[in-house]
Amino acid sequence: MYKILLVAVLLTIISCKEDKHESLPLSKASKAFEIKYAEGFTIEEMDSGLILIKIAAPWPDAKTVFTYALIPKNRMATMNLNKDEFDAIVPIPVEKIVVTSTTHIPALEALGVGDKLVGFPNPEYISSKATRKRIDAGKVKALGNNEAINTEMVLALDPEVFIGFGVDGQNKAYASLQRANIPVIYNGDWTEETPLGKAEWIKFFAPFFNAETKADSIFREIETSYLKAKELASTAKGEPTVLSGALYKDVWYLPGGKSWAAQFFDDAKANYLWKDTQETGSLSLSLESVLEKGKPAEFWISPAQFTSYAEMEEANPHYQQFNAFKNRNSYSFAGKTGKTGGLIYYELAPHRPDLVLKDLIHILHPELLPDHSLYFYRPLD
Repeated sequence: MYKILLVAVLLTIISCKEDKHESLPLSKASKAFEIKYAEGFTIEEMDSGLILIKIAAPWPDAKTVFTYALIPKNRMATMNLNKDEFDAIVPIPVEKIVVTSTTHIPALEALGVGDKLVGFPNPEYISSKATRKRIDAGKVKALGNNEAINTEMVLALDPEVFIGFGVDGQNKAYASLQRANIPVIYNGDWTEETPLGKAEWIKFFAPFFNAETKADSIFREIETSYLKAKELASTAKGEPTVLSGALYKDVWYLPGGKSWAAQFFDDAKANYLWKDTQETGSLSLSLESVLEKGKPAEFWISPAQFTSYAEMEEANPHYQQFNAFKNRNSYSFAGKTGKTGGLIYYELAPHRPDLVLKDLIHILHPELLPDHSLYFYRPLD
């Protein structure tokens, strides 16, 4: 009888201990975070306190939805997780993070967590003065390049999360990090097709740092600024014609009609001459076809890497045939670089589309924003 009672007591104790571990009711979401423009991710908070981030478009035409679980550190010990249900599990708030695109830097800094960055591939492309200062001080380590991440250095840094991006999901270095229990999270901000959609990815970073409220506030300010500028542009009397891009070897690359860049032209009330094309990325055309259609364009916006008319003329004398070249109505963002040569536009423009739009309005409709100082664009020398 004593042994039976002892077994019963032990079973009761074990049962009580097991009851302290929560099962995660993944079917019960207590809060869905508002995502108005971005199409590549969703965020939900469950009744248990777990936050689910789902990435639907980490690269173009992706077929897999990635699901990530973010769990408060003070609740990790009390939660039973089926790890097979998630592509990664991250304790939050995060103290050490690695990111892999310069577009991630402005979001971290805006949220006030730039000091959490410990590693980055090819940091010479980073233009932010604050992050460059940390790089120079050895607080952000160089990790090779994104296609061949130095996994040993990443392991030595021991980040709590690694934010990557990919074009097909076949990065072997990422797979190695996952096998070493480093959570790898895909970020798909670059696949978004609208300016506000890209900017809204600041909300993706927020849950890693318990900064959701701050991210919402920052994005609302950007959204309000952008929409006011768009409304102002709609009052313009004219709709100037616009040409973009330039030759690379024998191919002229310019934005497709459904692309991020083309959306800026439309919102700035410009008649982008390739607006009716359906591509969400770039078009690849011949010089002859671009010259036939684009020769009379009033403005030439973003002529690739060129910053002066002399450079363009030397590269290809046919550029001189375009009216925007003749009339000196060409503007480029290539002239504004960081300390180590990185283009500030590539880093900051996705985060601050309102500044891009105001630049374009000032260029195309100077009477609407006469006091605006160009932030990204400069007239060619």
